[in-house]
Amino acid sequence: MSVEFRQSEGLHSQSPGPDGPSRAADTDSPSMPAPWSLPRWRAYVAAAVLCYINLLNYMNWFIIAGVLLDVQKFFHISDSNAGLLQTVFISFLLLSAPVFGYLGDRHSRKATLSFGILLWSGAGLSSSFISPRYSWLFFLSRGLVGTGTASYSTIAPTVLGDLFVRDQRTRVLAIFYIFIPVGSGLGYVLGSAVTELTGNWRWALRIMPCLEAVALILLIMLVPDPPRGAAEKQGVATTGDPRSSWCEDVRYLWRNWSFVWSTLGVTAMAFVTGALGFWAPKFLFEARVVHGLLLPCFREPCNSPDSLIFGALTVVTGIIGVILGAETSRRYKKINPQAEPLICAASLLAAAPCLYLALILAPTTLLASYVFLALGELLLSCNWAVVADILLSVVVPRCRATAEALQITVGHILGDAGSPYLTGLISSALRAGRPDTYLQRFLSLQQSFLCCAFIIALGGGCFLLTALYLERDQAQAQKSGTGIFESENQRLISGRGASPEDP
Repeated sequence: MSVEFRQSEGLHSQSPGPDGPSRAADTDSPSMPAPWSLPRWRAYVAAAVLCYINLLNYMNWFIIAGVLLDVQKFFHISDSNAGLLQTVFISFLLLSAPVFGYLGDRHSRKATLSFGILLWSGAGLSSSFISPRYSWLFFLSRGLVGTGTASYSTIAPTVLGDLFVRDQRTRVLAIFYIFIPVGSGLGYVLGSAVTELTGNWRWALRIMPCLEAVALILLIMLVPDPPRGAAEKQGVATTGDPRSSWCEDVRYLWRNWSFVWSTLGVTAMAFVTGALGFWAPKFLFEARVVHGLLLPCFREPCNSPDSLIFGALTVVTGIIGVILGAETSRRYKKINPQAEPLICAASLLAAAPCLYLALILAPTTLLASYVFLALGELLLSCNWAVVADILLSVVVPRCRATAEALQITVGHILGDAGSPYLTGLISSALRAGRPDTYLQRFLSLQQSFLCCAFIIALGGGCFLLTALYLERDQAQAQKSGTGIFESENQRLISGRGASPEDP
């Protein structure tokens, strides 16, 4: 059995298609484009490969956070400069994401993804050999890793969007986005475990390129580059009609209020996950010191179980949260068409008090802090697949990669590009006016975290506003695709084909 995406489905049969009644035509017309098809098993194999690479992608995001104390000791950097590591990574990512979005909508997506993997694996490997005298070079290498990962975060979801549709796409995206928290958690685990086994944190950066070489081979051999919009059978994506300019795509997206408000909601999520992901292991380590469960760390390696525990929590809550969010969305939107943004809003509004309690209770009871932290992570993870499905449903296929790129860029500029650095900066500023004790160091970091609870509540409000515009924007996206599809059929029926001069 194969999954066939016909470029002008209405020309092949009299039966109605998903975009309305099809039109009869002479199937022997020389101007009629050939159908594009893919066996079903190939589509699922391609999805599995993309999920594996997504796992490695997010392991790269947080592998440094798992060995942050060792990195700080090795390069002699303060909290504020340590936070700058993640800021440099995200800044490079957001600057390159629009470029990859442009390339992903107009050129070979497989070639662009391959280049990104080569770039981030090469930069990661080279960073493990940098001398402590050249800490600036280590910062630069993290930026290059961010540039490489931008290609994948921008383009891979659009490939899945062109291989699957409707409920099938929701399920596949859920599995794909499970690997955000799973990869993030395994990044902590790998960094911490390799450091403990070898006594050298740099070996964690040397193992990753081996896994990424396998990923590159699998991508080249097993992942197709489907025509854009193939799953929806929209002529705009599959018949080579004239492209709109990048500026026209951006204007279209900023008039799409569902896209705008959901992007701001994603930004709030990115702000909180960026700050927590980078600083939570150190925060939990210092909480253990305050409780007298561990001794302070003054030289590397700083063997602490907290990176492993936090990584395991991230993996488990991520798997459960993504599946729970996607399945709830799939079932609830059959009853309420606004289900997706409402689920996102409810989960973020519930996550805010959980994160607040996790921070406030840490000095008095570590167990309760872990429980509320796990609940907060679970609720945050409910949204990853759902927000991707919102974007794919309200944006026409011809500019989905651009939409992904803009959402990534805005989310990182206002979100996790600055939140780790801002958290470290506030912590350092609070410590400057206090006694130099571990308790005051811990309280400074704790208080710098408190803004996260407020930001995540604002994100919930953004998704409530998304719900007001969702149905209108989904209808406009569907109408736009259908109109172009029918226009293309009319040109083929008349024997003219798709002319670059046609509107």
